[in-house]
Amino acid sequence: MQRLISFGVSYTSKSIFMKKIVLSLILSACCPGLFAQQGNQNFVTIDIDNFWIAYDQIRSTKDSTAQYNYLNELFLEKGSPGLKGIMEARNYTAKSYIDAINAYPLFWNSIRLNTLKAKEFVGSISAGVDEIRQLYPALKPAQIYFTIGALRTGGTTLKDRVLIGSEISMADQNTTTSEFPAAFSHLDPFFKTNPIKGLVFTNIHEYVHTQQKTTIANTLLGQCVMEGVAEFIAVMASKQSSTTPALSYGPANDAAIQKKFATQMYNPYTGFWLYSNAENEFRQRDLGYYVGYAICAQYYKRAKDKKKAIAEMIELDYDNEQELNRFVAQSGYFQESLQSIKSSFDQSRPTLIAMTPFSNQATSVDAKLTEITLTFSAAMDKRFRNFQLGPLGEKNLLKLKSFKGFSADGRSATIEVELQPGRQHQIVLGAGFRSLDGIALQPYLIDFKTAPHIEP
Repeated sequence: MQRLISFGVSYTSKSIFMKKIVLSLILSACCPGLFAQQGNQNFVTIDIDNFWIAYDQIRSTKDSTAQYNYLNELFLEKGSPGLKGIMEARNYTAKSYIDAINAYPLFWNSIRLNTLKAKEFVGSISAGVDEIRQLYPALKPAQIYFTIGALRTGGTTLKDRVLIGSEISMADQNTTTSEFPAAFSHLDPFFKTNPIKGLVFTNIHEYVHTQQKTTIANTLLGQCVMEGVAEFIAVMASKQSSTTPALSYGPANDAAIQKKFATQMYNPYTGFWLYSNAENEFRQRDLGYYVGYAICAQYYKRAKDKKKAIAEMIELDYDNEQELNRFVAQSGYFQESLQSIKSSFDQSRPTLIAMTPFSNQATSVDAKLTEITLTFSAAMDKRFRNFQLGPLGEKNLLKLKSFKGFSADGRSATIEVELQPGRQHQIVLGAGFRSLDGIALQPYLIDFKTAPHIEP
């Protein structure tokens, strides 16, 4: 979704229709930047105007209290549903904005004029959405918000809203990145591709996401197919090549990508494949877009009924493993059967092979015990871990006082616990634990009972 809607309304009476017109005229007169409309499209751009009003005031003082007051009064409190949506989707806070404004003044000055051009793209985006409707007549209405974020997304969606992070999606080769930290190192090469020229494509991609059953799938494969559908349809509707560099890199390296992807595609997280700058053997981010796109392209090529194929892509339940596997298998993208790939993945998953100083299912553990050491079948990535409730719920949850850390070789970890006598304790080691090669732990239920307290 690191990318980037027809606003259909029916009226039941002439009086309601007239009230709508009057309201629209009032809004246009009072807030000329609120709506940029053309045809059946509804584009909200007021957040951009409000941001720059707030920005100028924030930059006029070094008083942090005054800066937050300006941000809240002039930007956040006046924010559109789109601003609230992008803040929710990317966990932006007032501090996120203040920090970014103070840290990157050269960047903000270089991007300002571009963001103020948002209204100029209304007609082209509207035409692009009409092209989606030609491909997919069941297209539902949604709304596009051009807003300003704090450099974590160029575009995403929330329900029926397309949320454009204009500070990224409207950048170009002249946008200044010299102030950015290493965490934003991907933005410099991205800006050099002139993303503002791909703004229409970005909006079409994100519009497709508003039509799908989910934008967060429960496996890497599901997430990549979900993104691939949006990318494929954006290419079809815009009649342009994808703006994602991974799609240019992919074809010449398909065999190696496919082989590596097959080892991780049933993971419950996306790893380096999507939305990440993590190092990988390909030295290329977002390769999951390429895999998903390639699957969709082959599915479409094989389909006899092309319009039905488009509908199947959009309406696919990416969280339903059976439906997803059927779709992917029919694409013919993988040389090996999905059953064989899934079996190999399950066999490759690390497991918990031992606990000390007692064994799992023990029934008389000393309640004075304060530490448990867990031993895994493979070296684990020390950056990741997660714990979940067991079947008996919170009442019987094993209380963790601290995670003391992994051993030097990553094959064991020690947890500090607090036990109660005469009680059954449970906790699940979740799939957030992962091996060094990125394979999720087979979830493991720790379940034992402590000995009852004996009065002296």
